[in-house]
Amino acid sequence: MTSQLPALNQWVAEIAQLTQPDHIHWCDGSDAENTQLIEQMLADGTLLKLNESTHPESYLHRSHPDDVARVEHLTFVCTTEREDAGPNNHWMAPDEARAKMRALFAGCMKGRTLYVVPYCMGPIDSPLSRCGVEITDSPYVVANMRIMTRMGQAALARIEREGQFVKGLHSTGDLNPERRFIMHFPESLEIQSFGSGYGGNALLGKKCHALRIASHQARSEGWLAEHMLILGIENPQGEKHYIAAAFPSACGKTNLAMLIPPEGYVREGWKITTIGDDICWMRPGKDGRLYAINPEAGFFGVAPGTSAKSNPNALASIQRNTIFTNVAVTDDNQPWWEGLDARVPVTDWKGNPFNAEAGTPAAHPNSRFTVSAKQCPSYSPEAEAPQGVPISAIVFGGRRASLVPLVFEARDWTHGVLIGAAMGSETTAAATGAVGVMRRDPMAMKPFCGYNFADYFTHWLSFDKAGAKLPKIFHVNWFRKGDGGDFLWPGFGDNMRVLEWMLKRVAGSVGSQETPIGHLPNPADINLDGLELGDEAMQKLFDYDRAGWAAEFASIGEYLEEYGPRMPEALKAEQQRIHEALS
Repeated sequence: MTSQLPALNQWVAEIAQLTQPDHIHWCDGSDAENTQLIEQMLADGTLLKLNESTHPESYLHRSHPDDVARVEHLTFVCTTEREDAGPNNHWMAPDEARAKMRALFAGCMKGRTLYVVPYCMGPIDSPLSRCGVEITDSPYVVANMRIMTRMGQAALARIEREGQFVKGLHSTGDLNPERRFIMHFPESLEIQSFGSGYGGNALLGKKCHALRIASHQARSEGWLAEHMLILGIENPQGEKHYIAAAFPSACGKTNLAMLIPPEGYVREGWKITTIGDDICWMRPGKDGRLYAINPEAGFFGVAPGTSAKSNPNALASIQRNTIFTNVAVTDDNQPWWEGLDARVPVTDWKGNPFNAEAGTPAAHPNSRFTVSAKQCPSYSPEAEAPQGVPISAIVFGGRRASLVPLVFEARDWTHGVLIGAAMGSETTAAATGAVGVMRRDPMAMKPFCGYNFADYFTHWLSFDKAGAKLPKIFHVNWFRKGDGGDFLWPGFGDNMRVLEWMLKRVAGSVGSQETPIGHLPNPADINLDGLELGDEAMQKLFDYDRAGWAAEFASIGEYLEEYGPRMPEALKAEQQRIHEALS
């Protein structure tokens, strides 16, 4: 099998000549092909079958112990001009990067099969979607890409129609960490990844294409590729709104995407639906609103901490047809991870007998599940809508133990972009030895923006123009702590109360407290029925510390200066205006 697109055939032939595979297989995405790949991986030990009665058609993959996470220090953006990659990216000159990678790829697929994986990021018939082809020597990657993207014959047909695609080349190589690189060439829409079989390094449709390359594409084509969940909210009157939200890791992103409202809300008729848990592509529609699609078709979620309490929808999603990576196993061959339940596993993520006394986790902290989004109980068919869904609100958030209240609203778009640019999380004593050190992660895109952050902020600001009906922008903080160190807000399903207030603000049905940092809610306008919030919680969740915020905005000003002369003046002026209002 080959393609009707000569450019694609030529590229595959060139890569085959370079990598010297024993076989070439063009993936069609069919059930029969997937069954054959699964059987092949079961035979060679790449996959292990899990308990068929409790987790039908589910498998465990154990990656190499040195290959368990994204490798940001080995991830490069290779633009012609170094300044275009920006201080937020590792940069390498394109010619140097290509030479380095060509030497690594030379002959690397001898004895292996070269898989050609055509895929579409987003619904096949959506004008917002973009296509790619990943060449890989990993059947594990093929099986995951089938779940995570629209992969196979339909994607190839679209690629042949359009004549354009992102070129992704991947090989597990010898899994030597010293010979591991992930290179991005945004100017030519290419990705090259060598030496890793791990998700984000090997599933090139995910962070590599859907964020690093797509953010560059989006800038040139007038849209946004963002590290955001998309959820739908339907009120008792049947009105639907959609919210996009960006959070750094460990801030409850997947939990919010699959939120189950408190019982009172369910009785009243409120419904939450999940469009996506990780990536959001937004484009202005003819009516001036931003319309969003989730470019992914599945979830590549972190297993530890996923439980019936923290995220029942995620847990329900992964009871069948799931690939688990680096989790532990119970005595009856079920997948297990820390935070799931009180059982003690018998085998750890490396396949060794688990010793509870050793103090090491049974499942790797970054262990994963790969599953189709359609298996999620809160999945929305609107995830397949070609035109996308209209976004009413954009939410930024971080893990801040102090200073930042539960929720506030930006005054306007420029203020909202500044809120996103300045967001981040405070470190914990366990992680760094110092509490409260701010690590800024603009729009949760620090590891994923494929070009200079200063240019990225300018691109965000450019959407505020005549005729635009832009979403309101909010900032949330579920993690505010009291003086005793306890969380002041219950979080999880109770975050619905904050989402309801946001929608009231979108509708203009409630007022707010005007402050220099933005619009704070009047506590009476947030449904707190059934919650027992003490005086400290009410004060810290719904008020602001003027002196503390003055210091915060001084710090934000210093941070913006780090990006040099490309930083948009409008953002610096907004920071200065708020800082002066607080001083």
